Amino acid sequence: MPSSRVAALQMVSTPEVMANLESADRLIAAAAAAGARLVALPENFYLIGRHEADKVRVREPEGEGPIQSFLAAAARRHRVWIVGGTAPISCADPGRIRSACLVFDDTGRRVARYDKMHLFRFEAGDERYDESRTLEAGESAVAVQSPFGRLALSVCYDVRFPELYRELGDFDAMFVPSAFTVPTGAAHWETLLRARAIENQAYVIAPAQGGLHASGRRTYGHSMIVDPWGQVLAVRPEGEGVLLAEIDTGRVQEVRASLPAVANRRLN
Repeated sequence: MPSSRVAALQMVSTPEVMANLESADRLIAAAAAAGARLVALPENFYLIGRHEADKVRVREPEGEGPIQSFLAAAARRHRVWIVGGTAPISCADPGRIRSACLVFDDTGRRVARYDKMHLFRFEAGDERYDESRTLEAGESAVAVQSPFGRLALSVCYDVRFPELYRELGDFDAMFVPSAFTVPTGAAHWETLLRARAIENQAYVIAPAQGGLHASGRRTYGHSMIVDPWGQVLAVRPEGEGVLLAEIDTGRVQEVRASLPAVANRRLN
């Protein structure tokens, strides 16, 4: 399989859904114009509000709504596969949502949905987060076959749990759309991404939020694409932008043949 160009989009999302969709569309268009065939958006690309509950107020039923319609239309219009960061999908609890990573092929057809399984909790100084107050956790790991190989889906805090990826077996690339905090990002982000790439001998594509938001929150940024050897192919420290890199399933097989760690695994 020949190499394919992928893009990771970094955003600084606002409390306004339509403004964020317009920014995302502009970045997707730029990525497609640069030759990307697969484009990945960050977590909560559609909104980072002034309050955590703002996500719940823009929730959508499964399969319909402006955010999901935007992702399908953008994939179709720009003729790219899209890993859609996260979308706020309704669940049985009206006070919470599923944070769903939706994948669309280049005809605009949805081909996968993964609901974030691990919900972030963190306290340090004035920063306090507990996603379980507004999110309902998913139950199942998900990977999807594509023209770019087998793609493993995850979201942000999931990257701290290597057993999630082990459960999926072999894959060629994993996605980690994120909105990391600054203190956790500065301490752990690159280390975690490179470790997941090295131990799974697969590409890691990690589009992130990166900048100061209307709530006063600052996200870490440093969107990154890492190859199966753990080499960082592209990174953007802060601010809106497009990262591009080539991914190649042949490179995955080359690394696994040279150092067969995946094949040598004994514990499941």
